[in-house]
Amino acid sequence: MRLRFLSLALLAVPLLPPSTLAAQQPVADQYRTVANRIIAAALADSSVAWNRLAAFVDYSGPRLSGSANLERGIDWMLAEMQKDGLANVRGEPVMVPHWVRGRESLTMTLPREADVPMLGLGGSIGTSAQGITAEVLVVSSFEELTKRAADAKGKMVLFDVPFTSYGETVRYRGAGAVAAARAGAVASLIRAVGPYGMRTPHTGGMGYDSTVARVPAAAIPMEDAMMFHRMQDRDQKVVVTLKMDAQMLPDAPSRNAIGELTGREKPREIVVLGGHIDSWDVGLGAMDDAGGVVVAWEAMKLLKRLGLTPRRTIRVVGWTNEENGGRGGAAYRDAHRDEPHALAIESDGGVFAPQGFGFSGSDSARAIIRQVGSLLERIGAGRIGASGGGADIGPIMSTGVPGMGLDVDGSKYFWFHHTQADTPDKLNPAEMQRCVAAFAVMAYIIADLPELLPRK
Repeated sequence: MRLRFLSLALLAVPLLPPSTLAAQQPVADQYRTVANRIIAAALADSSVAWNRLAAFVDYSGPRLSGSANLERGIDWMLAEMQKDGLANVRGEPVMVPHWVRGRESLTMTLPREADVPMLGLGGSIGTSAQGITAEVLVVSSFEELTKRAADAKGKMVLFDVPFTSYGETVRYRGAGAVAAARAGAVASLIRAVGPYGMRTPHTGGMGYDSTVARVPAAAIPMEDAMMFHRMQDRDQKVVVTLKMDAQMLPDAPSRNAIGELTGREKPREIVVLGGHIDSWDVGLGAMDDAGGVVVAWEAMKLLKRLGLTPRRTIRVVGWTNEENGGRGGAAYRDAHRDEPHALAIESDGGVFAPQGFGFSGSDSARAIIRQVGSLLERIGAGRIGASGGGADIGPIMSTGVPGMGLDVDGSKYFWFHHTQADTPDKLNPAEMQRCVAAFAVMAYIIADLPELLPRK
């Protein structure tokens, strides 16, 4: 009798719908062969992504929102996507802020004369043509400035704050000008927000508060900030002249750059992946974040070359205006909020050696993502972190879409972040190809699953 029942059970299995059979099979087992095929193909050419990255940034240059360089880069990306045969290639309009740096300088006049490398902070006002000449007051924290507020009046406050973590130290870039102005200072300087330097200042966004005067704000290298601090500790008077032509112009038109691999069964359902195509106006924006855009783009191009068309559409986006406004991500959400999104994936931390992804979503979705992650362990990218996302996918994630951020070895990322040194040579071609493999495997499998990732 047991043999008879077993025979009947075996006969019944083929009668189940294919989707039911797939659901019963672990995702990792179901996709192991195709994942290995994708990885092998990605690693077969150790430099294709790096070569495209270098070609892009060398052609476009730095790409600050509102600049001709940014639009030149977007035009290039859209033309290359067309050549790659991607579907629905287009630029979706976005109005972006337009801050212009202009000429700028910082000169020490006491206790000796010397030019000091500097970068104005994005969004800062400028100075008069004559500049601002003032004594420097060096402090190590907001709290110290509060205690020494009486000493700050009429001076230029320098926040000499050693780098601990980006989230902690970047507060001085964002709010330093407000704190300095509140104490009566005439300008704000910060020590470059980074753990290492070769007299390379770091730019980045800053903000003002309508309750206090707006004062110019700039960054100087860690070495010079430390020198000024030493001079002050010796009771030497430090005097500098700051000149900045910075100004904010009216908003300018830009675009999110988009291309797609159309799904074979559920083309309206989307897996979106990408990075931001804009950069600051220094260096070439290779790490931050042309590399993220190119890796996502090359992942989709790889799937197309291998003839792997998933059930859902995979969409690559080069989001505009991440650096000083985030309007590209918000515009994407507004334009596509009614499309069912299976997953949003972003890379904005450099495309160094991949370690996995951070994931934000339901526990049941995380269980599936972990299975996909296990297929990436052979390239060291199998870890699934506690949370994931990014500035550009944050808006669409706020509508309930699960989100992921590529997790890489970022030990040197902030050495070059927002500096003249953000150039392609800082990235390793073989590591970039592993990032391509990780993006391609994750995007393909989630786009090919029978059902959307569960939201609960």
